[in-house]
Amino acid sequence: MNETVKEHSWIPLIVVALASFIIALDATFMNVSISQVVVDLHTDVSTIQSIMSFYTLITAAFMLLSAKLQDIVGKKKLFLIGAALYGLGTFTAAISSSALMLFIGWSVIEGIAGALMLPATISIISGTYSGEKRTVALAIVGVMGAVAAAIGPLFGGVMTTFLSWRYGFGCELLIVFIILIMRNRIPDFTPTESRSDLDITGSIISFIGLVLLVLGILSLSKDFNNSIIIIVVGLIALAVFAYFEIRRKRGGKVPLLDMDLFKDRNLRVGTLILLMSYLSMGGALFAVSLYLQSVLQLNAFNTGLTTLPMTIGLLIFAIIAPSLAGKLSHKVIIAIGCIMAIVGCLMLSNQFRLDTSIMTLVPGLFVLGAGLGFIMALCTDIALVNIPKESQNNASGVNSTGQSLGESMGTAIIGIILILGVMGGISNAVDVHAPDHSGDEQFQLEVANYFQKVGNIDNLKDNSTVVDIVNIIVQSTMAFVMQVTAILMGIVFLLTLRLQNKKINKQ
Repeated sequence: MNETVKEHSWIPLIVVALASFIIALDATFMNVSISQVVVDLHTDVSTIQSIMSFYTLITAAFMLLSAKLQDIVGKKKLFLIGAALYGLGTFTAAISSSALMLFIGWSVIEGIAGALMLPATISIISGTYSGEKRTVALAIVGVMGAVAAAIGPLFGGVMTTFLSWRYGFGCELLIVFIILIMRNRIPDFTPTESRSDLDITGSIISFIGLVLLVLGILSLSKDFNNSIIIIVVGLIALAVFAYFEIRRKRGGKVPLLDMDLFKDRNLRVGTLILLMSYLSMGGALFAVSLYLQSVLQLNAFNTGLTTLPMTIGLLIFAIIAPSLAGKLSHKVIIAIGCIMAIVGCLMLSNQFRLDTSIMTLVPGLFVLGAGLGFIMALCTDIALVNIPKESQNNASGVNSTGQSLGESMGTAIIGIILILGVMGGISNAVDVHAPDHSGDEQFQLEVANYFQKVGNIDNLKDNSTVVDIVNIIVQSTMAFVMQVTAILMGIVFLLTLRLQNKKINKQ
């Protein structure tokens, strides 16, 4: 490997960071384009939502297999195969003439391609840079994904409002071309295993387990009881996978995933922190975006603009984090980020009403994003700090799977919380503002119907009682969401205390 490229050039970082960006962008930018896609492809909302869900599902399901393929194919080669496949998928999605064509291009082809690239982005960085440079590089790659996920609604809003959702996929295709053009600037890495080492049985079991786990999570808000059963079966399958991998290694064969890696506390805790951080960010963004569009009636573009302070806070503090890591430990910076995120959630918890001004949300969103920036910038670096070079590919797969699961869980879990908040808030609000109707199921049903159509506030003005009730439901539900997010960040803070500090080698 060319040492000059290895130690001084940031080009490999730029190339893999672009890949991290488009993979995360793909998961969120279409959220605000659903209605237009439904019209263009002559389909329905549930079909498009299912296609979006399957993208996340397929990406997560192939993550562990992809991590192992790096050892067999080579991390650079696998990354470039993934990039080329991603280009094919995004082109197919852009020219889709039917929902099936969009499903094949976006969910299937891009989902598999994303799984091939994502673990490779981390392992290429780990193999290309060292010391302080590695900390900076991993921070940038990590935050590129988070920023893309956060800015997705604004990007989607711009595309949908001024052009077409198809141009969103077109922009991703342009980025894929840039990645492929710059491919020679990525260092080469020699494969360390042969095709005969591939664990086919373990791959199938892990695929089934991850598919069931993510499918159950994504279905939580639609069919809670059956979703729990699916999640439990998925966890059982993953437990069987873990047992099989342990037995395979003891038998002298190469496992798909070396379970001994989980003996490392930083990998376990760091991956869990990454999962919960993405869960919190995705869930908070989903709830706030839903409030802005359903209650304040903002269009896709203005919704994205309103959530932009969170993205800016995340980006600024993620850039600051590596420089602070030379003075403070990773552990301290991540803990500070947790406290900031909690403060941001508490600032937001009482700001959501029918007449809320957009500017009142800006400080809380910025502080929440800033806290997440500190966390996301450093948790991958500290998770991999003790992992030996020969296990970096495997560990990157574990880390990437945690991130993908967090992204999947955010919307589903916060969706459940929103439903619980609304259902629980109706009875309390009626007791406070319409005590004569306490226990009146018909009246509460009417309130629920008003709430579902609360976007048109003008229709409610003739009934001040219902306005008062809906207002208190909005406040209590969004406060509940922010309080739950604060609790999640509190758990992350406690997990941070379990991390071993990293001392950066500046050479």
